Order: sequence, then structure tokens, then C-alpha cells
Amino acid sequence: MKLEELIKIEQLRQFLDGTQAVLFKLDTVKTERYRWVQHELIRFRYSALSKTDKGVVIRYLAKVSRYSRQQITRLIKQYRDTGHINYCPATTSGFQGKYTPEDIRLIAQMDERHDSPCGQAIKKLCERAYRTFGDTDYARLSKISVSHLYNLRKSKTYTRIRRHVEKTKPRNSAIGERRKPQPNGEPGHIRIDTVHQGDQDKNKGVYHINAVDEVTQFEIICTVEKISEQYLIPVLQSILAFFPFKVISFHSDNGSEYINQNVAKLLKKLFIEFTKSRPRHSNDNALAESKNCSVVRKILGHQHIPQKWARMINEFNQAYLNPHINYHRPCFFPEIITDSKGKQRKKYPYKNMMTPYDKLKSLVDADKYLKEGVSFEIMDEVALAITDNQSAENLQKARRLLFKTIDERELNAL
Repeated sequence: MKLEELIKIEQLRQFLDGTQAVLFKLDTVKTERYRWVQHELIRFRYSALSKTDKGVVIRYLAKVSRYSRQQITRLIKQYRDTGHINYCPATTSGFQGKYTPEDIRLIAQMDERHDSPCGQAIKKLCERAYRTFGDTDYARLSKISVSHLYNLRKSKTYTRIRRHVEKTKPRNSAIGERRKPQPNGEPGHIRIDTVHQGDQDKNKGVYHINAVDEVTQFEIICTVEKISEQYLIPVLQSILAFFPFKVISFHSDNGSEYINQNVAKLLKKLFIEFTKSRPRHSNDNALAESKNCSVVRKILGHQHIPQKWARMINEFNQAYLNPHINYHRPCFFPEIITDSKGKQRKKYPYKNMMTPYDKLKSLVDADKYLKEGVSFEIMDEVALAITDNQSAENLQKARRLLFKTIDERELNAL
């Protein structure tokens, strides 16, 4: 039996129940399929049928045409309103996109330069590229919302370019005061931590010393072969000298590389307060530990680097990494909100996002915190010598060259 031979509603029920074998071919041309639906509605006198029989016809049309019940209902409504079912394809290409493929490529390039930071950081970098450095390519992107930036990261244009221990044993020590430092909005309160670049075949890797100012997030990273007194004390002296403001306090965890007489003697000589983290207060040194992940590990990775390359890595840090993260890398700065119960909560609004150097300049009477011989005029020359994107590109090129040199020399040594 063919579809044309189904002339009664009861035959349609048998067809739908599977008790009546019917041969039919589904037309792939949409205009012909619409014409067939109109023909069947006329043939079965749909308008004159009872509610139950209309339901049978709708099920029949949906089964044969492979349209959903909702689509069949829309076609029937068009037939009842106009007497015809016409195929009206869209004559426009939809909404015009505000951001072009070139804008998406700029986002991909920005992500590659800056190691894919969060959306807020990319938005801030686009704003700075256009407003601070006058790059008109970023005019549209300077006004993009953070949520839509994440949408563009999922686009085909973007994806074609970029394809996204043993516990420390506690030991009592009288060195350092066990408390959280209170900067009270003044720079010079340093948080410090050590990042080890892994072991391989019982050979130790290099150590990165990461020092961060709590108020401005001004950050200095140095690399040493070992964390013994011979290597660590000179590096700590250079770190304290690199900060453009006076260092008031020095806070570390309870690692023995810092909790020792040599470090205490150095800090005492420089009149710097020495504090250390309290037990069961993991947030005491959280700022330095978060920077270990977002900066040190992101730039220098997790793979083992032999200790003999410490000097080369440290030169890279001083020439490219430290200037970039302090003058060209935006950071979040918190606002502390106290609720009715007296509990304090931190929020990180976008308006407070800026580079550590901009944060230092924004402080009230910022000049009084600077060391003798240091001025904002001198630091402005460093900050505005190159753009954020140029700094990131220089960093990426220098990093690729650094690891390529290390890998080649390691292979030649085998």
C-alpha cells in the first residue's frame, strides 16, 4: 500500500500503530515537503475533523515528514490563516557581528603573548593598548565585555589559531615573630616564598625566590642554584635592593631557608621586621603562593631545569620577566567589605585592576615611600618605553630562546 491509498482516519491509525505496511519516500526538497503537507491537509479535510482525528493527522504528518509536532502545528496554523503553506527562507544573514575575525585574531595573539590570563586581564590590556599606547587596532576590543570575550575565545576563528611531596616537618624556632603583617595600605611589606624546579635522577633543579609586596603586588623573582647561605643571602640582598620603595617587613613561611640566623641577621642589619606564618593559617602567605602559580609556574613551567642554568635564568628574570610583571601585567586588587556581623570579605572589582607600578603611583603621597635616588619620572621612562604587547612579545621570544639554548646544550652534553 502507498500513502495515496490511505484515505480514512482509521487507516492512518493502523499506519501509526505499525499494523499497516505502507511504502513511501521522504522528499528532501523543503518546498516539495511543504507542498505535500498542504496537499494532505486538503485531502483529509483537516478543518472539518474532530479534535481526536486532528491529532491522528498531526501524528501522521510528523511521522512522514520527519518534522517535529511543533513545526507541523506552525504549518497548520499558516494553512488555516492563509489557505497556503509557503516556504519563506531567510533573506538576510542574521545579526551583523560587532567584532570582526581580525578582532578575534588580536585576542588570540594577546592570549599567546600573555600566557592566556583571565578575561578581565585581557580586557584591561586591550584598554591600555588603545587608551595608553594609542593602538587603534584595539579600539573596539577596548569596550568589549568580559563575558563576550570568553564567547569569542570559543569561536572557530579563535580555535583555528590557538588550541587551548613530602610534608614539611614542624620545628619550633625563636627566629621571627609568628603573626600576619599589617601593612595598613603602605608598600614595603614583602611576602616571600621559594619555588623548586623539580628533581630528576636524584639531581636537584634550580630554585626561584619569589618576593611580592602585599599592597602594590610589586614582584621580584630571582633564580639560584641552591638555597644554602652561599647563594641565598646575596640574592636576598639584591631582591631587597630591587624594590623601588623602602622595605619595612619581611614575611615567609616556616621553611628553613628563611628561618635561620643568617637571614635574621641580614634583616636586623637593615632594620626590617621579620615575621613568619602561623600554624593553621594558610592565608598568611597566600599572596606569594598564588604568584608562584600564576607567574613563576606559568612562565617557567614545571619541568626539571639543572642547577647549572640558574645564572642564565636569573639574567632572563632581571632583563624581561621582572619588568614585564611590574610595569605591563595587570593585577587584581581587593576591596575589603565588613558585613553587619563584623566579618570581613574581599571583593576584586574590575575597576581596581591595574599594574603594580600604577598601583604604587595611585597611593596617597606615593613619593614619600620611594627610596632615595628613585623617582616616578625615572620609573615612567621604563614603564612607557614599550607597550604591554611589545613587552609580552619580548618576554616570549627571550623565553623560547632560553629554553632552546638549555635543551640544545643538554642534548650536546649527552
